[in-house]
Amino acid sequence: MSSYRGRFAPSPTGRLHFGSLTAALGSWLCARAAGGRWIVRMEDLDPPREVPGADGDILHTLSAFGLESDETPVYQSRRVEAHAEAFAQLKAAGHTYPCWCSRSDLAPFKGIHPPRCVASPDAAREPAWRLRVPARDIGFEDAIQGRIRQDLRREVGDFVLLRADGWYAYQLAVVVDDAAQGITEIVRGADLVDSTPRQILLQELLGLSCPRYAHLPLALDRDGSKLSKQERSLAVDGTDPLPALRASLAFLGQAVPPQQTVVDLLSAALDRFDARRIPAQARAPAPFAAMRKELS
Repeated sequence: MSSYRGRFAPSPTGRLHFGSLTAALGSWLCARAAGGRWIVRMEDLDPPREVPGADGDILHTLSAFGLESDETPVYQSRRVEAHAEAFAQLKAAGHTYPCWCSRSDLAPFKGIHPPRCVASPDAAREPAWRLRVPARDIGFEDAIQGRIRQDLRREVGDFVLLRADGWYAYQLAVVVDDAAQGITEIVRGADLVDSTPRQILLQELLGLSCPRYAHLPLALDRDGSKLSKQERSLAVDGTDPLPALRASLAFLGQAVPPQQTVVDLLSAALDRFDARRIPAQARAPAPFAAMRKELS
């Protein structure tokens, strides 16, 4: 058995759309091609944006597309104690500080938090807690996007670890949970390339191993914007999965087999899978209707 452990980590903020399906399929193909395990984790740390029942709908839709987690899905909201332990470790080492800055406070800095707060402490409200970002470049080799480097202080600034509403921020939670699940390979959308250096810094500060990364091209709408869960024309249908599966394979630069069942299509696609054919650049996917007409 391979030591490869990959994952797909959706947020339950709506139904599965084409961009999310492509991230799930891309990560599944990479894991299966390596003889590894593929795990689903529900990243439910933003209650105001979450849609009741979306988690179950996402899991049901993934199953309809033949994408079954090899382990019981983990919910981040149930791992708050682990996130708190990591935060306490960073705080004890002097890497964090409380911050009352608002968006308007940071507007003159183009949203990038400087090395020190620009707002005064306010006892009437809870602060957020930020990480002190060092003045250094952090780079990594992305299997699809190539070499990525980022000057964290200049391009990102001190970033939030614990939000003012009491929830731990994505950047901290994802690092802690990837380590806890032994994730070795992270295959996800290129919209998260910018987050990766922050996560690598946190891995270093917490003494955690760094996974390998591969960021898939983003699926764009007709106007060149990233697809969202509100893009109804490209929502995926679990009752008719073949057209979207074929469109997703084509979007990932893979051969699109003619098989007529989900199991057979995935098996044939895996046999022909070549990660080197995954494009780096974002683009609009082929319409599902065209895939249905072409291969039905």
